Amino acid sequence: MIFDGDRPVVIGHRGAGSGAVHLPGAEDPVVENTVESILGAVRAGASWVEIDVTRTADDELVLRHDPTGVDGAFLVDRTAVESGLPRLADVFEALPPEVALDVDVKTILEDAVDPPARRTGALLVPLLRAEARRRPLLVTSFDPSLLLGLREELGNAVPLGLLTWVRFPLWHAVAAAAGLGMNAVGLHTGSCGIDPPDARLRPLDHNVDVAHKAGLEVLAWCPAPADAPRYAAAGVDAMVVNDVPGVIAALSSPDPDVPDPAEDAVQD
Repeated sequence: MIFDGDRPVVIGHRGAGSGAVHLPGAEDPVVENTVESILGAVRAGASWVEIDVTRTADDELVLRHDPTGVDGAFLVDRTAVESGLPRLADVFEALPPEVALDVDVKTILEDAVDPPARRTGALLVPLLRAEARRRPLLVTSFDPSLLLGLREELGNAVPLGLLTWVRFPLWHAVAAAAGLGMNAVGLHTGSCGIDPPDARLRPLDHNVDVAHKAGLEVLAWCPAPADAPRYAAAGVDAMVVNDVPGVIAALSSPDPDVPDPAEDAVQD
């Protein structure tokens, strides 16, 4: 198993949340995908933290969600120093080993044509191989080819999860992740049939049950605190969230009047 516990594991999205986040007790906001944001999420109660990783012109891996920097320049055209972004290797070194990480890998256009040794997945392999000995890891990506390449290089040393897009049909997502031999499937809330309702979709708890029977753990991203109990009731194993303290509070004090997720969708 990747995640333990009776309640869904709360994973901080890009650290303590997307963008610049004000955390309780902190004087200044923390910026996403930084050591400060990661540690802020842990202090807020997250047991896992999700970070985004992409590559630069000098074959470094840095923390960034987009292929461009804050100035709009493409990171593959800049060195890591020029980008001003945290290097993944430095982040691994700076974090205490008890901080569990979901490494969301962002492949780039140039991965289609650059020599295999320069591609994002190949650069990631040695870092993951070493880091898996120090801390719990999960690698997720929208790119199934990257995930299969990591499986070939790392075997079962690091669990892998397939991410799916907004409104990506769950009947494809769960089947694809299972067929690819993944350990997990990551579902955007827009795909889950709760908000907005989707009459083509079996209830979320049914989809989660099928995923579990297929050997998959299920992540949902990014439920708001008000909706988190409904995802918990549907049986998801983890939630990647922007409001760590809010979701933890919502899961700790569930509302008995939360609607049954089975009522929010019509079976086929």
